[in-house]
Amino acid sequence: MQLSRSAFLTVVRASAAYDLLLTAPFATPWTFAFAHAQLSTVNQYLGGDALPDFGPFHVLFACLMGSIVLVWSVLRLRAASVTLGRYDGVGRFLFSIWMAWALATSGAPLLWLFLVPEFCWGVAQWLPVAQSEHEGGSSAARAPFTSAAPMRSSRGG
Repeated sequence: MQLSRSAFLTVVRASAAYDLLLTAPFATPWTFAFAHAQLSTVNQYLGGDALPDFGPFHVLFACLMGSIVLVWSVLRLRAASVTLGRYDGVGRFLFSIWMAWALATSGAPLLWLFLVPEFCWGVAQWLPVAQSEHEGGSSAARAPFTSAAPMRSSRGG
């Protein structure tokens, strides 16, 4: 499967909007307290235990994560690019690994609601992007991590 550049940038923006909505409650201690209670309820509804209480340091790290993901989301919404999508895909694979670890160690069913979409967004942002004719249309090999053509030497290479 190969996406057009336009379709790929739509995926990057959609994943950014998803992140913005999902992580906004993690950005402040007050919104996080509400989100934590809701997530605990969902985990119990799914057959898991209540989530453990968070101390100030746990909340600090949750809010740091929420804040940086909000900034990263706005960046991708405003300046979506293949490069940012690729970096986001890597981040999502890393997040997926840690979620899978937490799932394996805790068994909390709530984690499936985060792990599956996270991994799917990562896969979507690593799909090949077709080079359109108006982007140069050359058959030159593309750098695997960007949408730019390979760099050339300043000596005419």
